[in-house]
Amino acid sequence: MLGKLCKINVEYSLGWLASPNAGKQAVWRVDPKIAGISGCMGDIGTHAEQLINYVTGLKITEISCDLATFVEGRQLDDDGTVLLRFNNGARGVIFASEVSTGEENNFILKIYGTKAALEWHQQSPEDLIVRSNDAPMQVYRRGWAGTCDEAKAVINLPAGHPEGFLEAFSSIYRAFADDIYAVKAGKKPACNYPGIQDGIDEMKFLAALVENSNGDKKWTKLK
Repeated sequence: MLGKLCKINVEYSLGWLASPNAGKQAVWRVDPKIAGISGCMGDIGTHAEQLINYVTGLKITEISCDLATFVEGRQLDDDGTVLLRFNNGARGVIFASEVSTGEENNFILKIYGTKAALEWHQQSPEDLIVRSNDAPMQVYRRGWAGTCDEAKAVINLPAGHPEGFLEAFSSIYRAFADDIYAVKAGKKPACNYPGIQDGIDEMKFLAALVENSNGDKKWTKLK
């Protein structure tokens, strides 16, 4: 449908850490003794990277990163921009910020192929936008016309009754339970779930970001 993937962009912008005193939830995120080597990118940049991998199946091979800390006295990054190169030759960008004043939970995915493009916003998760150069923009609604069988399997409510962040977890738990019964019956599981290797890959991603941002190399390969 999309053709060969050429460009993948993700924005994850929040504003709640723009204040030096953002509350208890902010304390551990900006403390390297607790959070480790990265703040913003470790907190939400990893979500952006995982979303790209989950939706496209592509692997990031090289990154060029600029991490920044805007709040005075903060020891870890609260903003970051990453240029991406993928194993199929595609390019991409991750823009992650927790000091984007006024933003709530602005998580956006855009995927551009040679034939068409997809766009999704977490703040309006019921809509999947499809664009091309040959037809008017289309908007697919969750649970309505055009919904594929894979999507129908994880829909919990009829169209027009909005499903949100928490309902998404119920779909994961139900699929996991179904696969437990399937394995017991000698069948193969229908879904793939995050495992230890996924966590290791995220740590490698963060290590490469920090290394590149602190160093002089233009590009850093992911090991």
